[in-house]
Amino acid sequence: MGKVKYILLDCDNTLCLSEKLAFEACTDLTNEILEKYNLPDRYTVHQLLEAFVGQNFRGMMVGLQKKHGFTMPAEEIDSYVGQEVGAVTAKLREKCTVCEGVPEALAWMKEEGYPLSVVSTSAKPRVVASIEKTGIAHYFPNEHVYSAATSLDPPSSKPDPKIYLYACEQLGVKPHEAVTVEDSKSGATAAMRAGIPLIGYVGVYGLEDGKEKMEEMAELLRKECKADAIMYHWSEFPKILREIESKNKL
Repeated sequence: MGKVKYILLDCDNTLCLSEKLAFEACTDLTNEILEKYNLPDRYTVHQLLEAFVGQNFRGMMVGLQKKHGFTMPAEEIDSYVGQEVGAVTAKLREKCTVCEGVPEALAWMKEEGYPLSVVSTSAKPRVVASIEKTGIAHYFPNEHVYSAATSLDPPSSKPDPKIYLYACEQLGVKPHEAVTVEDSKSGATAAMRAGIPLIGYVGVYGLEDGKEKMEEMAELLRKECKADAIMYHWSEFPKILREIESKNKL
């Protein structure tokens, strides 16, 4: 049995209940953009979350232009990205909460000697705001927080695997020697494309959308994203990790 050399963790709705708060902040900006381009459509927080979950704001704006048939100049996109980071970070610093079972799971990982890193699509200030507000930042030294929006030049967004490949390179680990936890299709797809063993976390879907949505996501992550295991609660993490280590020749 080979021990996993690095545990890479998504942040939004995996470690921290940050996704809905972030989407509250960026719904106003999204609707402002649509109004500016004389488009009749408007989004509620739920609709925006449904359409763009797992993507950063830059990735959302690419999708928004494609979906609604308009084009934004690059400098305008940069300006809106800056506005969104500020608005979201402020909201997360005020209201972000931790996913149930995360503090205990992280304490176990540290005790067992696993090095930890956050690998997120979101801008780094937003990730740092989330992990600081929820009291788990000490598990992730600042240089071990990687952001597709901030760490890469040019910026990227999951499902592009670039941020995972970059993190592995920086941490000196091969993708197959690590393991990651993801809750969204875009994040899980990025992990799959990078060749990183994947645990699909679906417990967050049970909070608002109920058991049916949770099972639907479990099926999607298992079938489409080739998740090695599905996790409903963080208390299951040690057992699942041991199973992955026993199966994979790491």
